[in-house]
Amino acid sequence: MKNSTVGVVNRLAARWAAVACGGDRGTVLTAAGVWPLLAFLADGAAGTARAELAEALGIPAEEASGAARELLGALAGVRGLRAATGLWSRADLPLDPAWLARLPEGARGTLTGNPDADHKTLDAWAVERTDGLIGRMPVKLPQGPDEIRLVLASALTLRLKWIQPFQEFPHQADEGPWAGRDLVMLHRTTSLLDRVKVAHGPAGPVTLLEVVGDTGVDVHLVLGEPGVPPGVVLSTGIQAATRARPSTGASLLPVGDPGPGLTIRTVPSESPRPWLSVSTPAFEVRAEHNLLDQAQLFGLEAASDTGAGHFPGISSAPLAVGSARQTALARFHARGFEAAAVTAFAMAAGAGQPRCRYRVRHAAVRFHRPFGFLAVHRTSRLVLAVGWVTEPTPYEEPDREHEEKYGE
Repeated sequence: MKNSTVGVVNRLAARWAAVACGGDRGTVLTAAGVWPLLAFLADGAAGTARAELAEALGIPAEEASGAARELLGALAGVRGLRAATGLWSRADLPLDPAWLARLPEGARGTLTGNPDADHKTLDAWAVERTDGLIGRMPVKLPQGPDEIRLVLASALTLRLKWIQPFQEFPHQADEGPWAGRDLVMLHRTTSLLDRVKVAHGPAGPVTLLEVVGDTGVDVHLVLGEPGVPPGVVLSTGIQAATRARPSTGASLLPVGDPGPGLTIRTVPSESPRPWLSVSTPAFEVRAEHNLLDQAQLFGLEAASDTGAGHFPGISSAPLAVGSARQTALARFHARGFEAAAVTAFAMAAGAGQPRCRYRVRHAAVRFHRPFGFLAVHRTSRLVLAVGWVTEPTPYEEPDREHEEKYGE
């Protein structure tokens, strides 16, 4: 994966997170699923639409298609990650052969004009490419003058297991916005203090916990100071996790409370090794994004003007972006992490205390109020998913009567 491509995708992720993560609702987004589609559109665009897409991409439009193919090829080689693209068009829509040849291999299909039949086809592709995590293609298929003539889509699915699983237990939160709620809490300890770090951003310190996966992808939990906007916390977290901003590991941080949710003490111990204890709630986050709500961010202002055609390199028929949406999901649990996103661009016509011999460093980090998360490819530092957690997984008492009856 080229460092230059990784850098521009990560910058798009940070800009998107800054505007999408906020308020009292959690969310998850995948810029790595949007960027290649923008690149393929830029390859076939002209005029103002081409210039705006190139600016959003961070690279010249003439380089975009090749960079997108290289990125998708590299993603397909990451263990535990599935990457796919698909293209469906009306049979009577002429497509430029050169543009088609520059697309990566993937699904090719025909839109019949029957919304029910076409939705069934598109939804089946989304389900199959995400192992059932996403059930529908995020696209509307209106009839009449706004009829969709082409759909360009991507799907990314990530599954990983933790190298060191968490212990799961029910716990009633005793402080913060989740106080009094029974939650599924995850806990574990390690002697690797520097799994937790603190970075300093424009709004103060941010604590990052790196949770190592078994596929070359890690998840970083990110906690900022109370009251700091989620987008600011995540932007600092992305920079730190991708090494664009310096951070300091817990082994070098001062004793005290050097970061949000983090305490460091010197404690009695029966072992000479330092230790880090982690406590975080499990979570599941789902989100639907209408990219045209932030058309400028994605370079889609001119491209979505249906009063004209903007993509002569795709088709001799006038085309404009009629819709651009992403459906995404992320789950963090005791054994691992799952994330999936389907992105679709639809083109319409233009118009205890033992005896202790040692004193050691003990770091404890708790995620006890809304926090962010990042899934990052360890080698390239590409950010695969970004999200914000406001509603952790609630704990529900098991159905004892059901267990006794069915022996479960």
